[in-house]
Amino acid sequence: MTGFGEAATEVQSVHYAVELRSINNKFYKAAIRLPEELEGMEAEIDSRLRRRLVRGSITLKVRISDPTARAAYRINTEALQSYIEYLGRLPHEVGHPVPIDVAALIQLPGVLQPPDDFESRIDTARPIIHDLIERACDRLIEMRDREGAMLHQDLHRHHGAIVERLESIARRTPLVVEEYHQRLRQRIESMLKDATVHVNETDLVREVAIYAERSDIAEEITRLNAHLSQFRDLIDAKDCEPIGRTLDFLAQELLREANTIASKSNDSQISRDIVEVKGAIDRIKEQVQNVE
Repeated sequence: MTGFGEAATEVQSVHYAVELRSINNKFYKAAIRLPEELEGMEAEIDSRLRRRLVRGSITLKVRISDPTARAAYRINTEALQSYIEYLGRLPHEVGHPVPIDVAALIQLPGVLQPPDDFESRIDTARPIIHDLIERACDRLIEMRDREGAMLHQDLHRHHGAIVERLESIARRTPLVVEEYHQRLRQRIESMLKDATVHVNETDLVREVAIYAERSDIAEEITRLNAHLSQFRDLIDAKDCEPIGRTLDFLAQELLREANTIASKSNDSQISRDIVEVKGAIDRIKEQVQNVE
């Protein structure tokens, strides 16, 4: 979701510029910085951004430069005179001279007045700013798309690694119970070889069955495969719908199933494979934060 876009134009000697930046975020969050005269447009600008950008921390800056005389604010001489008269009486009331700072006077409420055509200037700027925002969004999305192409390849690579390891785990799973059966039989026979007691086959089968049930990971493998299939369909979809949050959820579910397999399995080969699976899922979890 990292991207940058800008657009600028000049209309009737007035320079307008829009700068748009985006960094990763699970949700949409916008910081809109406007010139004072355009602050009333913040809500409509935010709504326009939401239609184009679904996720990310968005920073929008709008700059307007008007070198003409019509941009100058007017001084309300009546309000200024009122302040000066009050300050002229103030030394008699407080008993000592009071310095007058002209720059401070200008900042007092009511002294500076916007140009007479202030509203018309906003109406003129509105369609220009909207057009520049659209152009900046186009360029930001173009940059995101280039990053997304590389991200798509990376996600496919991690997906393939998980599928490969999961196939290895699925092939190994039936052998684990049989090997446990043989080890248990050999251990018991070794313990009882000098005794006249024989192994009760029924008890042995019961013990193996308990182990098989306790270590059964077939359901987890099935769910992992289902999540992986959905994950692949989402990253290969052509409809350009937002998928970032769905991928984030799927990554959490993949990790949940992998942790369950890790807790159930006592087989060293499966343990090695599941460590690789969890590593690939962790990398996916990091990468999908970049996906809108």
